[in-house]
Amino acid sequence: MVEAKGRAECRRQGYTSAVKILAVSDKIIPTIYSAAVREQFADVSLVIGCGDLPYYYLEYILTVLDKPLFFVRGNHANLVEYGPLGERRGPWGAVDLHRHVMQWNGLLIAGFEGSRRYNQGHFQYTDREMWSHVMHMVPHLLWNKLIHGRYLDLLITHSPPYQVGDADDPAHIGFRSYRWFLERFRPRLMIHGHIHIYHPKTPWQRRYAQTDLINCYGYQVVNLADYGLLERIRMKDKADVKTASGAGLRTSQPQSLLEPDQELGDAPQ
Repeated sequence: MVEAKGRAECRRQGYTSAVKILAVSDKIIPTIYSAAVREQFADVSLVIGCGDLPYYYLEYILTVLDKPLFFVRGNHANLVEYGPLGERRGPWGAVDLHRHVMQWNGLLIAGFEGSRRYNQGHFQYTDREMWSHVMHMVPHLLWNKLIHGRYLDLLITHSPPYQVGDADDPAHIGFRSYRWFLERFRPRLMIHGHIHIYHPKTPWQRRYAQTDLINCYGYQVVNLADYGLLERIRMKDKADVKTASGAGLRTSQPQSLLEPDQELGDAPQ
């Protein structure tokens, strides 16, 4: 029913193909980390990384699909990652969303990295620290409202909000500030990772206030029309949205620092 509604919205807006996001987090997927990704996700227009994935993995997706990639770091991200092409503090060619508000073809996007603090690792925050990050973003959101008539379309995070798809252990409790953020600024969609899904009956979609939430553990393909966001997109050529591309990105070859289908651990250390 949702997919049919999305197709109808595409036709109404004049698109001959859907505008889709490939969202990834927490787990390397063999079919994505292979040449098959080009054919399997040829209709994707944008890639989102929600954390706890090696930088080289994101670089590979970005390079092979030749699409723009926005990301936030998870609590298991390295400060520096080393590889055959040298060291990097983030995936080459990708855009770090943490504490930033950006536009992609008219879509208003923002993001926050990290998880609740449970040890002395990197990219972990107390609830008070995350409140500080959220407050830092408020002036930008108010400016969006003044200029665009809305605060935000899409929020990207690693962790979920408190008691909205989070867990009870110290490493996986969500942030209370995210609940306030969704209540106050009402983005249409929030995409996060961090909460591992092992059972097919575990919900990966939820709704809070006026926002739909998607847990993209592993990966999810999100059709923006299904969430009322197609009207926000301003592609130069609606007849071929798949050509929206991030040009001039540095080539990256697959590396074997993690085996395919391997996860970054989430157990408290």
